[in-house]
Amino acid sequence: MLVTLVWGLNFPITKLGLKSIDPFVLTGIRFALAALPLLFFVRRPKVHFGYVVAYGVIFGLGMWGVINYGIQVGVSPGIASLIVQLSVFFTMGWGALLFKERIGGTQVVGALFALMGLGGIISVQQGTHAVFGVLLIVLSAVAWSVGNVIIKKSGVKEIFSFMVWSSLIPPVPLFVIAWLSKGMTPFESLVDGLNRVAVVSIAFQVYLATHFAYWGWNSLLKMYPVSTVAPLSLLIPVFGIISSVLIVGEKVSSIEVGFILIIIFGLGIGLYRKVPVKGVEAIRRSSAS
Repeated sequence: MLVTLVWGLNFPITKLGLKSIDPFVLTGIRFALAALPLLFFVRRPKVHFGYVVAYGVIFGLGMWGVINYGIQVGVSPGIASLIVQLSVFFTMGWGALLFKERIGGTQVVGALFALMGLGGIISVQQGTHAVFGVLLIVLSAVAWSVGNVIIKKSGVKEIFSFMVWSSLIPPVPLFVIAWLSKGMTPFESLVDGLNRVAVVSIAFQVYLATHFAYWGWNSLLKMYPVSTVAPLSLLIPVFGIISSVLIVGEKVSSIEVGFILIIIFGLGIGLYRKVPVKGVEAIRRSSAS
């Protein structure tokens, strides 16, 4: 829940940084600082380096570069935090397809309720969002699900090291994209754009949203089935919308609150598990000791 809280807060806080910094430059700075100087003190993870490169590309460019660009072209941070949760369903599908994970009836029912809630909130949004921006956020949701699969497939045990080394991959491509799209303007305006708010935004994205949150999330993916961990991210839009209201002044209607409650209900159903009798006895013995 703490990880999802940080990620929810990250959307409006990123929006604050985007007010003065190009989205690709902002994302590039985020991952450059996530990699350096820690890269010189953290050993490379003991996995094939191809996994590190693949995750860096998917995570840095495919997910966050795309999300930040989508927010800049017109998608509000609260809505972005909602749309990206489509990754939950993509991830559960990948888990069943690639890892033969069983999707139980409760997970299906929970997913349906959560999907109803997400769809309901999106459907009642007022104002026009650029179709292109919405499609970008959907693309980032697909990228997140692929990133989850890469973590699971790699079998990496040094999660923090994996995050640091994979963060080295996206900065240069992101800076190149910024240069190709707008020339030197994003870089020339960077000094003026680095005001106090932007610095706080970058620090939050680097040390909380990247180092802490993804270390925690990927640790969960390492220990538990993908289809069990993925539904937890449905809390992100709840925190994302609430924090967007408080930080950037987004408006939330009573009907939207109702749909948020449906999401929480779906999450509760989807995560429900019956603990086997042996497991209960083991817990009791552990507690007694």
